[in-house]
Amino acid sequence: METIVTLGELLAQGAIAGKRVLIRADLNVPLDAQGEITDDTRIRASAPAIRQCLDAGASVMVTSHLGRPVEGERALRDSLAPVCRRLSELLGQDVRLLAHWTSGQFAVAPGQVVMLENCRLNVGESKNSDTLARAIAALCDVYVNDAFGTAHRKEATTYGVAQYAPLVCAGPLMAAEIEALHRALDAPRRPLLAIVAGSKVSTKLTILQSLASKVDQLIVGGGIANTFMLAAGLPIGKSLAEPGLVEEARRIIDTMRARGAAVPIPEDVVVAKTLSADAEARVVDAAEVAEDDLILDIGPRTAEKLAAQIAQAGTIVWNGPVGVFEIEQFGQGTRALAEAIAASRAFSVAGGGDTLAAIARYGIADRIDYISTGGGAFLELLEGKTLPALAILAHRTAQSMLAPESEAF
Repeated sequence: METIVTLGELLAQGAIAGKRVLIRADLNVPLDAQGEITDDTRIRASAPAIRQCLDAGASVMVTSHLGRPVEGERALRDSLAPVCRRLSELLGQDVRLLAHWTSGQFAVAPGQVVMLENCRLNVGESKNSDTLARAIAALCDVYVNDAFGTAHRKEATTYGVAQYAPLVCAGPLMAAEIEALHRALDAPRRPLLAIVAGSKVSTKLTILQSLASKVDQLIVGGGIANTFMLAAGLPIGKSLAEPGLVEEARRIIDTMRARGAAVPIPEDVVVAKTLSADAEARVVDAAEVAEDDLILDIGPRTAEKLAAQIAQAGTIVWNGPVGVFEIEQFGQGTRALAEAIAASRAFSVAGGGDTLAAIARYGIADRIDYISTGGGAFLELLEGKTLPALAILAHRTAQSMLAPESEAF
């Protein structure tokens, strides 16, 4: 991954003191029907960057998206007001919420922080309007991108502003994501093992194709594993699968085999006649799945073998549970692998909404080396894609390194 200047480096150089700093955070927190925050993790995670800039004597502006608003249409449910209140509590100081802020008709003193209303309400945000990006960039001396979860989106506040702001950098959350994923994907301790699970091969096909040329071991789970079972000539009953992608699955198996690696196919599975909380779960050999069975988890023999692989790994990248773990009788495979990852001496990186839910369910968060909250950005990096927000930060960093010393930072 390319070099990107970090907020920590600018702080160390004294480049933040007295400056107007705009932080693009990811404060897209879940709200209940009453508009109350149900999980403030993202706000708490974003607070350190804000505090660091305030402590350095900067005038701080923070913006984020929240939900999926319609540009130009302001509704109460789309307001960052509850986020603003919670941030005020965390910082121990008043945080003003500003609407219609792109004109810059507001003042922020050094040591103060304001929140700029939901950036996706601004017309042109999603299409990276050049006019909007320039207007926002004019508000600040320093732009800090601390929102890895939106790094795969080329929007005005994630990309355009970074083109025009005088100084740009990655915030601590963004920097940590870059470092963890670089360590896992670009400079891994071997063997490198990837666990990719989910309902459909099609949604993760390019990820699997990319990983097949990089990893030493590739474990597939969930509906994806069912398609690979079909590719291996095994029955899957009425389980979720994509028969049209069997040949693609075979190609991935062949790619791994040509590199002396393998994609383990389940030896035993947990099946039921229906997908429900009161369904009877049965363990059967993979070759004995009945026509009316649903495969809903890997079996204990398979889980034991995969756990043994995990124990030998040097680096683990985990995306997706291997069964319907939300239902107890179909969650033992995911539990076994989660606990194996937690117990492993490997450097472990986990990402994706269902993966985070499994980590929380089994209480292993403190034993995973890095938990990515990036979602789509995490998946696109696994896929080998260039993330626009990282690309522009790297480009601006390269430009600063070519500038005369007096002009750089």
